[in-house]
Amino acid sequence: MVNRTVLDPGKRRRATILITVCIALMAVIASVSGLNVAQPKLATEFNASQGMVLWMINIYTLSLAAMLLPLGAIGDRWGRRRMLLSGLLIFGVASIISGLAPSSYIMLAARLLSGLGAAMIMPVTLAVITSTFPDEERSKAIGIWTGVAGGGGILGMYLSAILVDLADWRWLFALPVVLVIVAFMMTLRFIPDSVEKTKHKFDIVGSLLSIIAVIGIVFALHEAPGAGWGDLVTLVSMIIGVTGAVGFVLWELRQEGPLLDIRLFREHGLSSGSVTLLTVFGVQAGIFVVLFPYFQGVLGWSGLRSTFAMMPMALLMMLASGLAPGISIHIGSRFTMATGIMFGSIGAALMAAFVSVEGGYLSVLPGMLTMGLGMGLTMTPSTEAITSALPADRQGVASALNDITRELGTALGVALLGALVTAGYSNAIGSRLDLLPMGIAAVAREGIANALAIAPRAASQSGMLIRVAKESFVQGWQHAMWIGAGVMAVLFIYILVLGPKTNKKI
Repeated sequence: MVNRTVLDPGKRRRATILITVCIALMAVIASVSGLNVAQPKLATEFNASQGMVLWMINIYTLSLAAMLLPLGAIGDRWGRRRMLLSGLLIFGVASIISGLAPSSYIMLAARLLSGLGAAMIMPVTLAVITSTFPDEERSKAIGIWTGVAGGGGILGMYLSAILVDLADWRWLFALPVVLVIVAFMMTLRFIPDSVEKTKHKFDIVGSLLSIIAVIGIVFALHEAPGAGWGDLVTLVSMIIGVTGAVGFVLWELRQEGPLLDIRLFREHGLSSGSVTLLTVFGVQAGIFVVLFPYFQGVLGWSGLRSTFAMMPMALLMMLASGLAPGISIHIGSRFTMATGIMFGSIGAALMAAFVSVEGGYLSVLPGMLTMGLGMGLTMTPSTEAITSALPADRQGVASALNDITRELGTALGVALLGALVTAGYSNAIGSRLDLLPMGIAAVAREGIANALAIAPRAASQSGMLIRVAKESFVQGWQHAMWIGAGVMAVLFIYILVLGPKTNKKI
């Protein structure tokens, strides 16, 4: 018997559209995390400081987050297909320049341009889904999109680690370029052009204020772990960002055609979805910050093996994202979100309770799997809650808001949980280095990588220093993971009380 569902032309066309936007999204997501595995090689190639190398990575996220909201709104007005094609072109060219960059400053400029292109791509990919798929298919499509967004970064790091270990770091940019070419050709053929007509002028002032707010806040969050929260640059950046955010809210409340209608946050779906994504991506990013030093520093694994160790968590996250819509049909989106958050909190608690130097990978694997399951279940209904709260003519803005919460959450998680691990390590190791020379002890207090690097100079005390550094890092990890588990527990209660008001089934 012929399966009519499989052969239905409309569903086949929408499936092709979904594949196209996911390929474009994968190019963007892979570039967010791919360069992390090449930090030592970048420093050597360009004779760059660690701060410069971090900016090569972070300037991409900064420009991406800052431009998401205004470019999402422009995409609604100008045409989503044209915006996607333009973004892919800019992103592809910038990736080629990055791969050929002869200096650190060219690399910085290319990464800045890549972030701009990515900001044109990301909102459109989700907006195309929400404006193309009918209600009965939309949640499944969003589930696949969130799976790619959530797990694609880890898959990108894995492929990047292979390229770095087996070839050269410059080949990192070959993968995004190939994905861009494929997505560009498929967009020309399959993506329909949708333009939303509006009687209101584009909100230029609101756009500028949103850019100032995001740049100020994200810059401060990136600088705080290294420079400290009391550093003048960090404080000024945060003040500028918060002032821009307050100005943005006040301005938007007075506009007839605002860039983002702040009043919509009274709707529980939009507010709870945004808070959930902000928190979930923050905890996830913070966990990634500590997992790689654990694998590489405590267990002594290579970058490739460490990335491969993350794969079970990424695959389960992607699988759960695809299953979330079906679960929501039975128990509703509010309880699906709450269940996922509960698993996320349990996963963080498991890692905090059982991680050890001697236990190795098996001591953290149950927590990783539990957290991957929880985050996969959470992301799809949260994204649906945001996109369904805004009308069809504002889906670019809805998609951009969804992406901004992810980027801000990532920056916040890296800053806060990363700082907790650093502080926990310093407190744990501080009084255990009294027998070492002051110079060696000072270096060892800076971090586990520094302690392992300086250990050979400790002569007979080398073994003791390595053991103490590993144990201290694990203690710092435990402090951060307990905080992450507590934050997720608070979020669980918040969603049960103030989740989507109608407990909408997606």
